Amino acid sequence: MADPTTPLSRASQAIPWVLRVVWAALPFVAGPLFGDALSESDNPFRSGASLALWIVWALTLAALMVPRAETLTWIRIAVPAAVPAALVAARAAADHDLGAGTIVAGVACAAVAALLVLQATIGEVFINGSSYGDEWRAPLKPPGPVMVGPLPLAWAAIVAGLATGPWLLLRERWVLGVIALVVGIALAAVLVRGIHVLTQRWAVFVPAGLVLHDGFALAEPMLFRRRTIDYLGPAPADSTSDDLTSGALGLALELKLDAPVDVAKATRGEPAKLEPLHALLFSPTRPGAVMRRAAERKLV
Repeated sequence: MADPTTPLSRASQAIPWVLRVVWAALPFVAGPLFGDALSESDNPFRSGASLALWIVWALTLAALMVPRAETLTWIRIAVPAAVPAALVAARAAADHDLGAGTIVAGVACAAVAALLVLQATIGEVFINGSSYGDEWRAPLKPPGPVMVGPLPLAWAAIVAGLATGPWLLLRERWVLGVIALVVGIALAAVLVRGIHVLTQRWAVFVPAGLVLHDGFALAEPMLFRRRTIDYLGPAPADSTSDDLTSGALGLALELKLDAPVDVAKATRGEPAKLEPLHALLFSPTRPGAVMRRAAERKLV
């Protein structure tokens, strides 16, 4: 089993700092692009749009410096939003005399930040910023059906909903702007709450064993005590263990117990019922990191 202090592991731990540096540099790299795109707008719109961009950038930079489950939700919404913003600015700036290198650099900086913020390591670092005492949390992959459709659509709706109202108000379209602002904030509140639920899904190593905290699969968090764990490792393709991955894509881990444990699975519209479980599958975002931690804690 690999030592978690290997160079590869240290490189992974550096990703949050690389993201912070890239995001901090964004106004300087992409600033000329946005400035040129707004150069022909009237002064109130240009000033208001610039102020809004600075506020979002500053709030996101602050969130990047405070690793928590709550700030993870914010940065994974705000940072990728820089990409469509940069592309819109690039389209406007393409009609001016701004150099191609400046345009490409601005879009590339936003794209690099977006790719970094979606890395599994970022989720792991931020989730563990909210951990307690001697525990380590491994984020679980989003359910496959959510990942490939509803999640990107929800993100787009949040960004569009929060941007449309201010844009209309800056264009002095007061009635439509107020309506869009109210609707956008209400829609974003609902969707952000739904996305934030995904950051509350963990496999947690605690002194007593392993806890699965997954509201999609379980009615309540379940502790599998150290003494009951018989096997933890990659799941074979033909595994017959109870599938608690919620349809997540990619490699799953299999947990086998030396005796059945009663578990309350999540149900929709019906009271949860206890079912005996002898083995189960779950899908952490970084299975290798989970196996290293399990080895450290002598669970495998």
